[in-house]
Amino acid sequence: MSRFVEPVTLTGAQWVSLEPLHDSHIPELAAAAADGSLGELWFTSAPSPETAAAWVSRMQTMQASDDGVTYVIRRRTDGVVVGSSSLFHVDAANRRLEIGHTWYSASARRTGVNTETKLVMLSHAFDQLGCVAVEFRTHFFNRGSRAAIERLGAKLDGVLRSHQLLADGSRRDTVVYSILDIEWPAVRNNLTFQLRRHS
Repeated sequence: MSRFVEPVTLTGAQWVSLEPLHDSHIPELAAAAADGSLGELWFTSAPSPETAAAWVSRMQTMQASDDGVTYVIRRRTDGVVVGSSSLFHVDAANRRLEIGHTWYSASARRTGVNTETKLVMLSHAFDQLGCVAVEFRTHFFNRGSRAAIERLGAKLDGVLRSHQLLADGSRRDTVVYSILDIEWPAVRNNLTFQLRRHS
């Protein structure tokens, strides 16, 4: 029986190639995580260089349990791995999924990498998989992530209060956004326009 989300490589026109996560990516992910000290951000689940192997194992376990796919993001201009993003919380019966667990090296921020990554992933979700909705979630205090999601054109659905208990004992309020299939043509135009500004 085939999966709703198959682990296939996704390639953008200019900036990125998205490769399904594999153990062989661990050294490159550790190097990517070292660029910007992402592991020090308390409100994200990004790895540090020291936790890259454990992070890969955790993501592989997650994608196996919900038929999702975690991607390694490779910058096409120099072939360097600069981050990761996932399709997960897959609800095949209702043709819904979530895009998240996204992080980037400092060198990839404020370039076309995130814009094209989201364009490629959303195109795959809506145009190939026929999704009716794609969801994004982030920590209430991750204002950078919230701003980036809103720049995509995703709409705010609401805030799940005390949604998760974190390892440090704090509670995460989760901000939920989504894009619907009827909104996708306008969102695609917006992302394509943004990419022209980076070229």
